[in-house]
Amino acid sequence: MYDLSGKVALVTGAGSGIGKASAMKLAQAGAMVVVMSRTAEEVEQTAHEIEAQGGKAQAKTADTSDDEAMRALIAGIILDHKRLDIVVANAGINGVWAPIESLKPDEWDQTIKVNLRGTYLTIHHAVPHLVAAGGGSIIVMSSINGTRTFTTPGASAYSVTKAGQVALVQQLALELGDRRIRINAICPGAIESEISDNTEQRGKEETEVPVEFPEGDIPLTGGKSGEAEDVADAVLFLASDASRHITGTPLWIDGGQSLLR
Repeated sequence: MYDLSGKVALVTGAGSGIGKASAMKLAQAGAMVVVMSRTAEEVEQTAHEIEAQGGKAQAKTADTSDDEAMRALIAGIILDHKRLDIVVANAGINGVWAPIESLKPDEWDQTIKVNLRGTYLTIHHAVPHLVAAGGGSIIVMSSINGTRTFTTPGASAYSVTKAGQVALVQQLALELGDRRIRINAICPGAIESEISDNTEQRGKEETEVPVEFPEGDIPLTGGKSGEAEDVADAVLFLASDASRHITGTPLWIDGGQSLLR
């Protein structure tokens, strides 16, 4: 249904979860996928699985919040593959969730650094090459938190970054439109992934507002979390020409969760 043959894609945070599932989908559609993570072992496994299924992949390691690392990463993609057409800015952390008076400045800064600076640097270094390729598609991984829901106890820094990503997407949709670059945001709800592994939560009882939800707060699935592939299908759509007239748009993939919460 979707043909990405001849396209080169970069997926950050591709070692697991949504990033890995997205990279697999793009490769299945024919793209050459550069899969990037800070953890070499994970991202090499992603590349191996793509190649085992007959796809094309290249594993790279970098820290998205490091300017020189991202500059070198993008330059390496162009050196190896001569072009860049699709960027999935997926790398991010939950960080520390804590009451605002006990959330430490360095904890706040780390979440902002990874989620916002990392997204900015990914786009910043990629855009000139998308322009050179005649246009392309950027997909930013945001969240229902900070865009539709504000009920996660202590998630102030995280919510700010996710709201900021959507604002960035909408700002850049106009800035990049005349250069044939589309940019959209995906806002997942509860998805089975490993992101909770990098979450620290303190003082939940102090910030939580008691709400009684019906049995299962994801209406479409009776409370069952979505799967990474549910998001990856949307990534594939937004990367392809099937979404050629869509830009500056947040897409919530949450089974109705954010409407209830």
